[in-house]
Amino acid sequence: LAGAELQWAEVRDRGVALLKIMSVELLFAFVAIGTLLYALHGFIPFLRDADGGTVLAFSLLFASIAIVHSPAVTMALLTETDAKGPVARTTLGVVLLADVAVVLLFSAVLAVARALAPPADAGAAASVGTVVWEITGAILVGALTGVAVAAYLRFVGKELMLLAILVAFFGIEIARIAHVELLLMLLVAGFVTESISERGEELRHAMGRSAAPIFVIFFALSGAKIDLVSMAPLLPLVLPIAIVRAGALWAGTHVGGRWAGAQPQEQRYVWMGLVSQAGVAIGLAAIVGQAYGELGGYLRSLLLGLIAVNETVGPILFRRALDASGELATARPEAAQVSERVTA
Repeated sequence: LAGAELQWAEVRDRGVALLKIMSVELLFAFVAIGTLLYALHGFIPFLRDADGGTVLAFSLLFASIAIVHSPAVTMALLTETDAKGPVARTTLGVVLLADVAVVLLFSAVLAVARALAPPADAGAAASVGTVVWEITGAILVGALTGVAVAAYLRFVGKELMLLAILVAFFGIEIARIAHVELLLMLLVAGFVTESISERGEELRHAMGRSAAPIFVIFFALSGAKIDLVSMAPLLPLVLPIAIVRAGALWAGTHVGGRWAGAQPQEQRYVWMGLVSQAGVAIGLAAIVGQAYGELGGYLRSLLLGLIAVNETVGPILFRRALDASGELATARPEAAQVSERVTA
């Protein structure tokens, strides 16, 4: 659904602007978070006595995961609120493009980190190639899936809601068999389907109708993963990182928005839609935990604490941004009336 929302016409018309905003906000967040963690390593138990190379490696790994956004949360809010407008569209575009960029960045950072701080398990080094295949394979398999769905829409074109559900379930199984990144694969599949099929909009509406119960389950499971007892000791570290991350997102979207010539409301509010984190960040944190054993487990716990905070605060901020920008479905008629009165 998220991939289908990123239509080719919009990528063609606004792709450069979206890339400018995305690149600046990711750069600001990556540098700010990595620098902060390196500066605070003396207060982090598992990094306190580590050598410089290990501290740098883990700071880079942490930053490469901490900058991840959440397409699922973004789509859930946009579907629930039926928000439309420049803030909603720009936020969705940046989130989807960033989701691809950060997975590529994480793969490069993981390779650098292995050189600076080799894992104790020599066999774990082989997973670098696995991560690369998970990304490139996801793009390839996703494109083929999108072509297959587009062919179905052209030659059959019936029971689209059932098709949407089947594509999701078969996508999970295909991703498992092919060992590719599931979310990226389905993002590409949705984008390709929408771009090459004349009936892509019908499929998108069918997916939207079937999405509500899935979003309910998604948020329920996400909330269940937040362990307040184990997270409490990490709050003195997590909260400053979360604040610095939010500040970097605000500065990055403001600077990137001005560079891209974005509208004032985009420069002001888009950052609030980028705070949320969820599945992809958790998955990348698990990869680090598996690669680095005990040290990776500590880093994973710190990341999960940060994700829990952002997962709680992010949706609230994004809804507030959509409300303040007048893009909620309930706010648009009022905004139109105000505009008419001002014009009169």
